[in-house]
Amino acid sequence: MRSSVLLALCLTFGTPASGAELTVLPRADHVDWQAIGRVNVAGYRKREMCSGVLIGPDRVLTAAHCVSGVDGVGPVPEEFTFVAGWLQGEAKDVVSGSAIWVHPNAYSEGQLDIRYDIAILTLERPSTVPPLPVATGSGDAPFGIVGYSTRRPHMLSASFDCTRITQDDLLRLDCPVRPGNSGGPVVTRNGDTWGVAGVVSAMGQTGAIAVPVTRLPPD
Repeated sequence: MRSSVLLALCLTFGTPASGAELTVLPRADHVDWQAIGRVNVAGYRKREMCSGVLIGPDRVLTAAHCVSGVDGVGPVPEEFTFVAGWLQGEAKDVVSGSAIWVHPNAYSEGQLDIRYDIAILTLERPSTVPPLPVATGSGDAPFGIVGYSTRRPHMLSASFDCTRITQDDLLRLDCPVRPGNSGGPVVTRNGDTWGVAGVVSAMGQTGAIAVPVTRLPPD
């Protein structure tokens, strides 16, 4: 059965998600997560935004509904701006979009299939901020969620003790998310290195729902 937008998409201009907020990340810890930023529409001071993460010099991983809405029709790439490392009015880099890849199975008959709610915003130039690596392996616990929300739009919020609830084709975690967290990364640790394991899509009945990076096309 196709999963759809009956779930609460964690997008600022979608249906608000329920649940408590993630914890605001201390200012001193933001330096470790500058590859995460806001995916804004029509300029970086607009409040219509999602989260996103650099997984390559000019590639931002985010959710499909962040760039194409719930029906597959969204703004053109040039109307998006990726604001890397946004922290209380300052950014480490600001780059406009130049192209959008959306998973080919993300939309069917004008509806979003949440299993494929994943997209890549290609930037008009490489960012000056180093990207986060894409995680390899099975993606077992613990997981972390990092992103911006509409309640805390100028600082990252995060939790690094999320547990995977079920073993299906989505990452279903017991950490809650809020509007604005959509498109932010689910991260997992391999030794001393954090890697991107998935992208936040929605808030389910028991916690966050994310699409694994296995849905990405081969490089």
